[in-house]
Amino acid sequence: MSEVLTITDSRTNKEYKVEIHDGNIRAKDLRQIKVKEEDFGMMSYDPSFENTASCKSSVTYIDGDAGILRYRGYPIEQLAESSSQLEVSKLLIDGELPSKDELSKWISDVKDENNLPDEINNIIKAFPPNSHAMGALTSLEAALSTFYPNSKNITDENENYKSIRRLIAQVPILAANFYRHSQGLSFINPDDSLDYSENFLNMMFNGDNKKMHPDLVSAMDTLLILHADHEQNCSASVMRNVGSSEPDPFSAVSAATAALYGPLHGGANEAVLQMLTEIGSVENIPAFMDKVKKKEVKLMGFGHRVYKAYDPRAKYLKEAADKVFNVTGTNPLLDIALELESIALSEDYFVARNLYPNVDFYSGLIYESMGIPKDMFTVLFTIGRTPGWLAQWKELLADKDQKIARPRQVYTGYNSRDYVNIEGR
Repeated sequence: MSEVLTITDSRTNKEYKVEIHDGNIRAKDLRQIKVKEEDFGMMSYDPSFENTASCKSSVTYIDGDAGILRYRGYPIEQLAESSSQLEVSKLLIDGELPSKDELSKWISDVKDENNLPDEINNIIKAFPPNSHAMGALTSLEAALSTFYPNSKNITDENENYKSIRRLIAQVPILAANFYRHSQGLSFINPDDSLDYSENFLNMMFNGDNKKMHPDLVSAMDTLLILHADHEQNCSASVMRNVGSSEPDPFSAVSAATAALYGPLHGGANEAVLQMLTEIGSVENIPAFMDKVKKKEVKLMGFGHRVYKAYDPRAKYLKEAADKVFNVTGTNPLLDIALELESIALSEDYFVARNLYPNVDFYSGLIYESMGIPKDMFTVLFTIGRTPGWLAQWKELLADKDQKIARPRQVYTGYNSRDYVNIEGR
């Protein structure tokens, strides 16, 4: 017999048995708890889904208390050290590390999609050059669906894989082409002789020797891996929620990108850099931290909804930053960042609140040092996160328990009112 949770309703003194599955109860099982037979039944109220599991997933494991992040069981530290972005993408999407031949075919298949429809490039040119890159990217991803009408047939696994490969291949091209448009520069065609991250930097910077330095290419690949997936965060949940209504994956990725756009999600690294710039110097930090304690300003790049220990991605990014700065020179904002980190890790106020550096804290510094403008920071997050979204989407399609997402609400409005003509109001 399965484990059972016994609930006694103090209103009626009735006792209910609720089965426990994998250490959890099914929210719908609470519906049996009623005061009157005609009642709808008990619901759980959980704003922002802080304690509600919306799905079962084997993609990503997080232990926030211990600071553990694993993709398909593999520690993020090992993948960041030894793998590549496309290998990790294959792992996330298919569940296993590919063999040498499987990886070679996967890379070749992705490169086969290294071209955008000419009309998409015309759309890019129609955006105002000063547009925020994330606004443009969200629109462009949705527009791609119109060029691949077969992508709407999500019951066809072959079409789904084509869509997955196209998105992984073409999102970086969209990003690079928009960046070049914003700078008044001509587009650079993809180069199939280059690896994924190297090709992206080449499309951005036209083979600039410094920006194409092997250590910077390696850092870019690491950043994309570290951002590839993070369980049921806001954008992944949007990917699943939108995907549950069965649109094409381009539209679902566009929706997820829109969720990532917000400063509390993907836009946080841009906000970190803005914060460091506004602080200006190490001497100004004490006054700034006083404002943080008074809740007059936010300490961006610290703390995490899930992690109650040091974000494992931040630990690795700090090491990656050193390699980048050896090539680019030290970012003048680094001293401010290091001092902020030192204070946050030593003062009781911050330690008690688990305000450890998160993945956004160092990524913005790295991007800026590589010559990438702030508007592009979240775009790079999107490139990295796209394989994770697609893995979540693919898993959703195979989950027989899933239906179209439809949360309930606790209604707090008027019960019933009669319409009053405007003359009588």
